[in-house]
Amino acid sequence: MEISVDNNNNNKPTNLQVKGGGEKMVTRKFGVEISHNRRALSSINQRGGAQKCPCVVNKRALPQANGNNENIGMNQVHRPITRKLAAQIANKKQCFPEDVLKPKESTESIFKVWEDVEDEPEPMSLETTEPQKDVVEVEMEDIFVEPVVDIDISDTKNPLAVVEYVEDLYAHYRKMESYGMVSPNYMLTQQSDINERMRAILIDWLIEVHHKFDLQHETLFLTVNLIDRFLAKQSMARKKLQLVGLVAMLLACKYEEVSVPVVDDLIFISDKAYSRTEILEMEKLMLNTLEFNMSLPTPYVFLKRFLKAAQSESKLEQMSFFLMELCLVEYEMIKFAPSFLAAASVYTAQCSLYGLKQWSKTCEWHTNYSEDQLLECSKMIVGYHQKAATGRLTGVYRKYNTSKFGYAAKCEPAKFVVEEECQQ
Repeated sequence: MEISVDNNNNNKPTNLQVKGGGEKMVTRKFGVEISHNRRALSSINQRGGAQKCPCVVNKRALPQANGNNENIGMNQVHRPITRKLAAQIANKKQCFPEDVLKPKESTESIFKVWEDVEDEPEPMSLETTEPQKDVVEVEMEDIFVEPVVDIDISDTKNPLAVVEYVEDLYAHYRKMESYGMVSPNYMLTQQSDINERMRAILIDWLIEVHHKFDLQHETLFLTVNLIDRFLAKQSMARKKLQLVGLVAMLLACKYEEVSVPVVDDLIFISDKAYSRTEILEMEKLMLNTLEFNMSLPTPYVFLKRFLKAAQSESKLEQMSFFLMELCLVEYEMIKFAPSFLAAASVYTAQCSLYGLKQWSKTCEWHTNYSEDQLLECSKMIVGYHQKAATGRLTGVYRKYNTSKFGYAAKCEPAKFVVEEECQQ
């Protein structure tokens, strides 16, 4: 069965009328889907029939043969866009989401926008909107957010790691570390016969003694802590300064080591500069001055924890200890908290080994210091690294320039840290 629709008959359905004149007839068979007639939807009369999206208009390009619009195809099915029709489109813009069709200030700008529409637009393109793109971008960012690693999960079954209490322990260390710090000006206020240079010579020598006795790392850090705390409270003549260093190491060994050096060993390494009586008297004086308070956190306890957070290997560990011991020699570094100094050493060691700035979210979480906070101290450490092999105080360099410590001293300093800061 066929139905013929005449454009001269006003009683026929208006949504099948053909625009453009002529006696053209349109035929269609019921029950048969004709895919190429899909484009005729854009020719539906706006005043009748379905008006689900009346502002969808498909416009063919204007002929450019002689610049004349009078002969716009008699067989053209789609209505050409006029200013009047553009105004109607502007009035009905609510059919589209605001981010698909943005309102223009004039009908001319709307006309220019609709001229860019292709001859046969894909209906599904209307379903893709800007908010959906934004949602995809947010989801991608969430996927690549760096997680904080649980660094204690591998030690769950190790009773020596005390995983259940380790966070409480380090929270306590952070509260107590300030009690182990001394005034950065104590050399000026408390001491009159010794200076910063003498302190540096003493500690550089003690690092060599510590290495020859093959003592624990904890012993060296505690030795330096005892020296600074004692000198910050007790004035001392320069001829007794070496004695202070020897006694501080003796006390640290008694606190940290299983097998400690005897007094005769200290007399021998001092080339018999001090007697046994002098050593024992200084031991009493130091303990009384410090009120027997030996259990204060040093940079060592924080350094071990932060290296674990950095998931360190042997090279990074040796490099971090090398830089940390360079800091022990320098008087100006006592103004930094032990935890801060340990974090800066690990950060600088990573920069030296990997050749780039690297500070993970896990390191930031466990140290409580951001990369920006560490940069200033890191620049100072790089400066010490650059001059470690020069001058008279080379004890740390020679110690870490051996196979036992993986020749960590030969690693190139992270000069780019200083250079980038200078450029900024």
